[in-house]
Amino acid sequence: MYGSYTGRRHTVARHHNRKRNLRRNGVAAAGALLSLATLTGCFGASESPKKNNAAPPDRQKQRPKATVPYWVNPDGSAAKQVAAYRKAKKDDDARLIQKIAEQPVAEWLGVDNPEGQARGFTQAAAHEDRDALLVFYNIPHRDCGQYSKGGAADGAAYRAWLDKAVRGIGNRPATVILEPDALPHVADGCTPKKFHEERYDLLTGAVDKLKGLPRTKVYLDAGNPHWIKDPKAMAGPLKRAGIAKADGFALNISNFQSTAENKAYGRKLSAMVGGKPFVIDTGRNGNGPAPGKDDPEAWCNPKGRALGDPPTTETGDQKVDAYLWIKRPGESDGPCKGGPQAGQWWPRYALDLARNAT
Repeated sequence: MYGSYTGRRHTVARHHNRKRNLRRNGVAAAGALLSLATLTGCFGASESPKKNNAAPPDRQKQRPKATVPYWVNPDGSAAKQVAAYRKAKKDDDARLIQKIAEQPVAEWLGVDNPEGQARGFTQAAAHEDRDALLVFYNIPHRDCGQYSKGGAADGAAYRAWLDKAVRGIGNRPATVILEPDALPHVADGCTPKKFHEERYDLLTGAVDKLKGLPRTKVYLDAGNPHWIKDPKAMAGPLKRAGIAKADGFALNISNFQSTAENKAYGRKLSAMVGGKPFVIDTGRNGNGPAPGKDDPEAWCNPKGRALGDPPTTETGDQKVDAYLWIKRPGESDGPCKGGPQAGQWWPRYALDLARNAT
């Protein structure tokens, strides 16, 4: 289930030092799809919804397409929190959370109905003349048994899941962030070597199938500069996983490293993989990473963090395709520092991120 964690915490400290926790969007995605049905009708329909420029009152507006082409989910957790605060007459809190609600954030596909979810999100985005931003996060042996452990049971199960998700996207525009953790966990040795060949095969197959769609972009996760510190260690895995056919790679997913550091690292890595561009997760890096080196879980719900650069494709850097909010600001990294289970909406943390943003 989305955001759940039923096993005990992985105890190898070296994996915690570089880690950022992720989650998959199962129950939350399904709930969002039920709410979005009011906009898009039946998500099982093969045709795209008709465009309707008359937005219902009090719903989130789409950002200017020239600045950021991605869809703002009007029924996301932040939008619901804004409505709840307004109802409770907590206007100051509502204004803070509105900073999150008004931006496009990634939708993480769940396990149970990837075709329906992918179709629902892409249809809702197309309805607003925007692109869907999706995360595929179901690779077998995911997250080395840590807070976001799980994934498909085996390669066959993953391929079946992937085929359904690909059918759900169809010919509608989408950008897919493909399998956060998967390659960095190969590079850092966390994923056992016996699974490496299967992982490369699954990722190259995913890139091939997604790039076989007419309007889909694909970015492979490449960690962050404080996780895989030497970009040479990421270049090989990226090549084995099909970076040549992908649109580029993604950095800083669910982490807090500065945009400047990610740019410098990304340029070095790009030069090693054919000049591919990259995207940066800026959702929570406004104040950079938490100071100090004594916390083995500095990646998990650190205090004093802030929203970073808002999502945009106008980065001013030829190698940086976009700043994106891939990890959804306000959702927990896991049951640490008073947080709920991984991926659950945490109003207190969302308020802190927004309050600390300049």
